[in-house]
Amino acid sequence: MKPVAFDYEKPTDLARAVSLLTASGGMGKIVAGGQSLGPMLNLRLAQPTLLVDVGGLERLREVRLTDDTLVLGACTTHAAIEDGLVPDVTRGFMQRVARDIAYRAVRNRGTIGGSLCHADPAADWISAMMLLSAVVIIEGPAGTREVEAEHFVTGAFTTALAEDEMLTAIRIPSLSSAARWGWYKFRRKPGEFAEALAGVIVDPDRCVHRAVIGATHTAPYVVADASALTGERSVREAIDAAGIGADPYEQQIHCAALKRAMAQLAA
Repeated sequence: MKPVAFDYEKPTDLARAVSLLTASGGMGKIVAGGQSLGPMLNLRLAQPTLLVDVGGLERLREVRLTDDTLVLGACTTHAAIEDGLVPDVTRGFMQRVARDIAYRAVRNRGTIGGSLCHADPAADWISAMMLLSAVVIIEGPAGTREVEAEHFVTGAFTTALAEDEMLTAIRIPSLSSAARWGWYKFRRKPGEFAEALAGVIVDPDRCVHRAVIGATHTAPYVVADASALTGERSVREAIDAAGIGADPYEQQIHCAALKRAMAQLAA
């Protein structure tokens, strides 16, 4: 299939991009890497009247490092993170996540901001950013606002973005030198979206012991105090709280993913 007819704009600054979105009356879409939106256009699952191409905006590729955080522009590609072209404040965690996303051709074009805005529950970055307690930075007609990653994705393919807002950057807290993490992704073959996904971070210097259960039927589920996950029963309770449902296969693969992520902490 082919997309419906649409207008195309490539603004030279962020203010112009926001104004184009506002003027579109909710019928505009931001495009950067196009790895999710492109197929949706062809299948006519998305039918915007305007595409606003922000892939060339330097501000959305900026990387800022402070003593305790990293701010990544929304157009930072998966490959840039995988290849270590941006600073690593997560002790290898983000590189581990990035290298397992889809295929290299997708990682070369796909962006972290685009993945977050697409909000597929099976995608890697939404779970990873929730696990890291990242903050999403949003620009709109009213100015700039910030939303915790845990509250940015409100459901399957649904976010806290208004129709005239765009995600511009993600602020990621640095892990301490004592931090440990585990990440496990189950799929039938390399390159596919996850059927089950789980991550755990223990950072005693920051009093963090946190877990996330991804690839759910809605937004990923965060376990704020993962120190309580001490046995089979507590793992099962967490899977139930994530809304996995009663299907035995789904229950089992999500339990296995969480337990394997936790086991990596001791490796």
